[in-house]
Amino acid sequence: MSAFVVTPTYNEIDCLPGLVARLCEHLPDVRILVVDDGSPDGTGDLAEELGCDLLRREGKQGLASAYVDGMTRALELGADRVVQMDADLSHDPADVPRLLAVDADVVLGSRYAPGGGTSGWPLHREVLSRLGSIYARAWLGLPYKDLTGGFKAWKAPMLREVLSTPLVSEGYAFQVEMTLRAVRAGAKVEEVPIVFTERAAGVSKMSGKIAIEAALLVPRLRFARRSTPRSAGGA
Repeated sequence: MSAFVVTPTYNEIDCLPGLVARLCEHLPDVRILVVDDGSPDGTGDLAEELGCDLLRREGKQGLASAYVDGMTRALELGADRVVQMDADLSHDPADVPRLLAVDADVVLGSRYAPGGGTSGWPLHREVLSRLGSIYARAWLGLPYKDLTGGFKAWKAPMLREVLSTPLVSEGYAFQVEMTLRAVRAGAKVEEVPIVFTERAAGVSKMSGKIAIEAALLVPRLRFARRSTPRSAGGA
């Protein structure tokens, strides 16, 4: 199995060495693909020094396009499985083998499945996150407890199918849209409990404005044209 971890970065020079070291500890054969949006702190150069595959982009172009570009590159490089995760160690690298061990087209690292949780978050952020998933479930009719999380493992055929048409979302609603597209394409989706830990270094990219933009996009996703053809996702 050829497994890739795709992680977007912008000014993550303090976190990247720890991420790479811990991923290699738990998955010695993993390939780490860093999608760097021109970090002025030198994150891209450090990624190359650490032996990562690097996709350089000019300036901040957004989370959704970073993941799409990174996932597309991983598929081009022959990935059988693609894991998407944050670079700031909010997602525990030790959980990556747990996600890859599940035989499903999409595996969601779930903060809100039994056994999951968050660490270091203030109450208002916990409430906002939980309500966001409840809101998305209600609009989209999906049963999964964590629709807004960004820690997922994909089988290559399903990921290729989901990315075969342009996305509607540009920000954090991208996480919801990707799972919705997979379900509409007939994917087997499983949730694995994880604990999300607030970053210890750097600055979070999440803001109230981003959350509102994501909320406004969710109803559009419900009525978006189902352009991804339905198929057996585990091929």
